[in-house]
Amino acid sequence: MTSSETNRDGIPEPGGVPEPVGVPEPGGSADQGGSAEPGRPGSPAWELLLPAAAAPARTRGRSLQAALREAVRAGRLAPGTRLPSSRDLAADLGVSRGLITEAYEQLTAEGYLRSGRGAGTWVGGAVRAAPPPARDLAPRSPGARADFVPGTPDLSLFPRAAWAAAQRAVLAELPHQDLGYPDPRGLPPLRTALAELLARRRGVVADPERIVIVSGVAQATTLLGFVLHARGLRSVGVEDPGSPQHDALYASAGVTTVPLPLDGEGIVVGALRDSGVRAVVTTPSHQFPTGIAYSARRRTELLDWARSEDGLVLEDDYDGDFRYDRAPVGALQGLDPEHVAYTGSVSKSLAPGLRLGWLLVPQALAEEVVERKRTMDLGHPTLDQALFARFVERGDYDRQLRRCQRAYRERRDALVAALREHFPGAEVAGIAAGLHVIAALPHRYGPQEDFLARVAAAGVAVRPLTDYTHARAAHEGSGGIQLVLGYAHLSPTRIRAGVRLMAQATDA
Repeated sequence: MTSSETNRDGIPEPGGVPEPVGVPEPGGSADQGGSAEPGRPGSPAWELLLPAAAAPARTRGRSLQAALREAVRAGRLAPGTRLPSSRDLAADLGVSRGLITEAYEQLTAEGYLRSGRGAGTWVGGAVRAAPPPARDLAPRSPGARADFVPGTPDLSLFPRAAWAAAQRAVLAELPHQDLGYPDPRGLPPLRTALAELLARRRGVVADPERIVIVSGVAQATTLLGFVLHARGLRSVGVEDPGSPQHDALYASAGVTTVPLPLDGEGIVVGALRDSGVRAVVTTPSHQFPTGIAYSARRRTELLDWARSEDGLVLEDDYDGDFRYDRAPVGALQGLDPEHVAYTGSVSKSLAPGLRLGWLLVPQALAEEVVERKRTMDLGHPTLDQALFARFVERGDYDRQLRRCQRAYRERRDALVAALREHFPGAEVAGIAAGLHVIAALPHRYGPQEDFLARVAAAGVAVRPLTDYTHARAAHEGSGGIQLVLGYAHLSPTRIRAGVRLMAQATDA
């Protein structure tokens, strides 16, 4: 075969250049790529288009075009591939010639194919390979044998049946006009239901007109960051240790974070005054990650600071519903709703993937926050809001909270007992609440760096307290080990097995 010859399917041999064969007809030539033998296909296009040719008659033309387009885009028909004539391909596929001619003409117009009088029909050279499949960048479990990384609830507790029933009811009952652009604050029925819920369960002063429905606490934080920046604030205080997400969220709004130390009662107000900031982020009901609850005295001091400085306290009530030894401490916002912005979400009680939360703002900030929400996304999805409103109104959300509380209390008890059994002398700090504990292990298990290396090698995923503090260097090398252990996503059996595995790794 010479360098100008092609194989039977019209595909150039190595070093070859395809040449037109025979006398072409419009859209193809009479002998390019037809059956080499009676009843046997001679073109790759024939095989690729078989499923599309079997489509219902009314969609067959579109299916043929889509299949041929995808074959070219994916590289199964490479640039330079010569296609059969419309007559031969139609005969091979058992479809009308008009469908093939129309497909060739459409894809030629789009640039996937090229044709010319006397040159037949070929796969064009302008098409690039299809992009790779979309990557999944969602945070996932590290795949460890035992995963104590905090922050994730038990997603298997999501109330699928009740949620589906609420969804069906909402789709049947929701007025058509409610599917238009929503109030950026949120649907009035949801804001009204949340105002009652938050006042009853968390003791907040809840005016529905000052509640804004948001995509979780992360969006609430960013909204407030933009509003504070517009008012001239360029820094905000954060608890140290505290949530590592605050730095990036406020930075996206042009606001820097100033770490402020904690003591056994809460944020150190003296350091807060000395910092010069006029806004501070707190988790007073169950501080993350230390697990303390702000004392009554510290709450008073914090609010006195806010009043004297005309400052703002940003209260993140991320797991305030989950207290296991007594009734939850009420939200700080209830003591001074004009100096405290309050935010929460369903991320710990239902699922973080719902991206559903709320922000209750002081009257002085309400208009600016609502306008920023409007320009950011024109409001939260209507169907999600209507569904959650029904979920709250019918008591389903209260039942879900009770269900989670029972499960998470049992798991916390299992973790505490397992730590005491396998790590004699270990101390669990913080109140009996939330979805994680702080475990302080005796010095004999240290130093911390060696301990973490051993348990990681054994397939145990844990996070030290130093991962959550700005002053990390000051806490490392002391010989003590402080771990932030999440337990909500683990069954009691897996918790006990994980702690035993961690203990075995330290004995090796």
